[in-house]
Amino acid sequence: MGLADARRKASDYRTAVADGRNPLAEKRRADTPTFRVAAQAVYDANRPRWRSDRHAKLWWASLENHVFPVIGDMRVDRITQSDVLRCVEPIWTTRPEAARKVRQRIRTALRWCQAHGYVTFNVAGEVIDGALPPMPRVQSHFRSLPYQEVAEALAVVDKSGASEAAKLCLRFVVLTAARSGEARNAQWDEIDFAACEWRIPAERMKAANEHRVPLSDATIEVLQQAKSLHDGSDLVFPSPLKPGRPLSDMTLTKVLRDVGLAERTTVHGFRASFRTWALEQTDTPWAVAEAALAHGLGDAVQQAYIRGDAYTKRRKLMDQWAQFLGLP
Repeated sequence: MGLADARRKASDYRTAVADGRNPLAEKRRADTPTFRVAAQAVYDANRPRWRSDRHAKLWWASLENHVFPVIGDMRVDRITQSDVLRCVEPIWTTRPEAARKVRQRIRTALRWCQAHGYVTFNVAGEVIDGALPPMPRVQSHFRSLPYQEVAEALAVVDKSGASEAAKLCLRFVVLTAARSGEARNAQWDEIDFAACEWRIPAERMKAANEHRVPLSDATIEVLQQAKSLHDGSDLVFPSPLKPGRPLSDMTLTKVLRDVGLAERTTVHGFRASFRTWALEQTDTPWAVAEAALAHGLGDAVQQAYIRGDAYTKRRKLMDQWAQFLGLP
């Protein structure tokens, strides 16, 4: 910019300030994004830290279904409290959990806008609480089978027409009490056959800490059988339909649905079956059983002092679990 142009622009800014205007705010307003653009920026910023593809899809789908049709093309500085209410009120009482998440995601996107100076306050925050009836807190748990029925359920699955990869992966999930995603993405270089150990890297763990899983003889047998599934990738349970890709998150659920178990348990529910068995049928200390599920032990202060993972005791527990299920 030449000196004459710079002086002219400076003069314009002084005039604007003298008239009570804010040139910087006006420039920002000219660049103010629509809500859809802001939501996309928030999504892109957070996507790398989300371990679950399903969560990412649901996050975006909730906005597409309930928010974008109402405020997606509006500039964020023009969105009012009433606009936010139009997004959440239709489902606030009929689908309270979905409504809570929708509001939270709108608030998150507008918080990003506030941090970048596009809006001065968050119209999806506490300011709209008075217009929404209190939401009842309903604590829901994953469906799970009584531990006495888990062995029979595995037998039913074994006789089903599911793929060998799905059947072996589900058995692996049950025997290790692992989360579905941890098992479906298991890789051979994480398995130590000599030590009978599965070492799950931190990036695949919910708590972002590496987790060691002692493997019973029955679990080792599952892994030996899984070697026949090798498709050139390092996946222990590769998809039979998409070589080189892990089983999808719905594959194991479909197995349960096909054998008539989906109404009574989820894949995650087998962890609850294991935990209830450990409580009622063993003398395993609470901390050991919780460590087997890769749960944090105690509050933040206690966790600062607990440095071990009860690995030796957990090995005994996992052996007992396999024996209870009638597996060698």
